[in-house]
Amino acid sequence: MKMESEKVLSLTDLTMNYGPKRVLNGVDLDVFKGQIIGYIGPNGAGKSTTVKIMLGLIDGFEGKVEIFGCDISEGNPDYKRRIGYVPENAEAYDTLTALEYLQFTGELYGMDNSDAKEKALRLLNEFDLEDVAHKRLSSFSKGMKQKTLIISSLLHDPDLLFLDEPLSGLDANSIMIIQELLAQLAAQGKTIFYSSHIMDLVEKISNRIVLLVEGKVVADGSFTELQALSEKGTLSDIFNQLTGFTENKTIAERVVSIVGEGSHDADL
Repeated sequence: MKMESEKVLSLTDLTMNYGPKRVLNGVDLDVFKGQIIGYIGPNGAGKSTTVKIMLGLIDGFEGKVEIFGCDISEGNPDYKRRIGYVPENAEAYDTLTALEYLQFTGELYGMDNSDAKEKALRLLNEFDLEDVAHKRLSSFSKGMKQKTLIISSLLHDPDLLFLDEPLSGLDANSIMIIQELLAQLAAQGKTIFYSSHIMDLVEKISNRIVLLVEGKVVADGSFTELQALSEKGTLSDIFNQLTGFTENKTIAERVVSIVGEGSHDADL
């Protein structure tokens, strides 16, 4: 079986309500081995809800979710050992050191403690965190903590990675490393589900982009294929056109006008 035709996850008519509000409205999506999916949409479109359902963190949905060929509604958690996850707002155990945290998460995924420690130390070194391996996470900057969370998602060598705004707080060099890392992982057959509001990074990283609006998939294809749906060239332009948001320039002009009110009189 070719890598591109090996299905890793499948959503069929996925629907989710929070009380009277429908958050997901019949999402259909098949994702294949080695793909980097850029999962984008406005705030409230249902992106995080989709991911949390696939991770088994939310139930009460309608439709079918299959990961590695297993229907997750059957309750077998084995598929989770093959998944890595970097949430947008992660709550790490700040009283643990970086190494303790990585050993702990490694063991949760079934790794032997000594193997998790040895691998964690090597990865901390690659991310320039070797000098703080034994310091508490509470003392870390946002970027340092984000690197630790990325390492924790990779430590057990997952087949499927869910990344929700994974580059938040990282410096330019680290972002370039992560971009190259994701490309190499995908080339090895890892599948990456990448959600971000930073459109130029989604454009660079993804080989397939899925746009969710009001709980529905409104566009699905490569960046080149999405360009054919838009009169404009960048992913940000395509996003704005397909979501109906075209007021960015007008709003910016009004803000600049308000900011400048009275400033010239004050100089007199």
